[in-house]
Amino acid sequence: MTDPRVLPAPGALPRERYGLFLAVRRGTPLAIAVVALLAAAFHFDGRGWWMLACVAGIAVAWPTFLSGGAYLRSRPAIMRWDGLWALTLRPLARWLGQEDAWILSFCAWHNHRVREAFRDRKARRALILLPHCIQMARCKAGILDDLQACYDCGKCAVGDYMNAAIAGRWEGRITNRSHKAYREAREYRPDLIVAVSCTDRLLKGLIKLPETPSYVIPLALPHGMCVDTDFSVPHLMAAMEALVQPAVPPAKVQPLVREA
Repeated sequence: MTDPRVLPAPGALPRERYGLFLAVRRGTPLAIAVVALLAAAFHFDGRGWWMLACVAGIAVAWPTFLSGGAYLRSRPAIMRWDGLWALTLRPLARWLGQEDAWILSFCAWHNHRVREAFRDRKARRALILLPHCIQMARCKAGILDDLQACYDCGKCAVGDYMNAAIAGRWEGRITNRSHKAYREAREYRPDLIVAVSCTDRLLKGLIKLPETPSYVIPLALPHGMCVDTDFSVPHLMAAMEALVQPAVPPAKVQPLVREA
């Protein structure tokens, strides 16, 4: 019998790189507000309209300043607005050759906000969502039905995830379709989702499940989409350690002792 493999150390969560999305999402409406305010100061005839444009610009930018509990309470509306910005400007980002950078910046911005929200009060009911393509294509282990069917051979990330999930008593799902992952999340009703997927699915998932705070981790695609993909298990472990309250092991049952 072989000894169990040593799990990688979780380390620290990486710094979120959200500057691109934030510069556009917050910077554009604030710039419009400043221009409108200057125009109102010099264009007396249309001052009312310019002031209206200034207020509208501030209102559009305001949700980007919410954090913590205020962010969580307003998250569905915030995700609808931010998702609209992400989807509207995606074709431009693709034309500029920056589509993945744009989507990852959007994801990083909301990762940052979720990390702030759960800094002092960690999640109690977290759900991990993983795609089936992290399993090697030639592997026959039936992990969709039972994660512990994994052969734990060390050739893909599934084995490390399985061992970490058992050790941390994590609740997770591995699915082969996005709609199944959405259904699993809605049925489980978590207070936090930690999701691993490709950039396109991460964007769609954040928009389709705006009601649930989500921390997302992008897949590495060394062989292209949906084939032998990979992800950082230490990153997942660090996210669970930083955002989720550790599971309490079941209490030990004490034997009955007859009183003298």
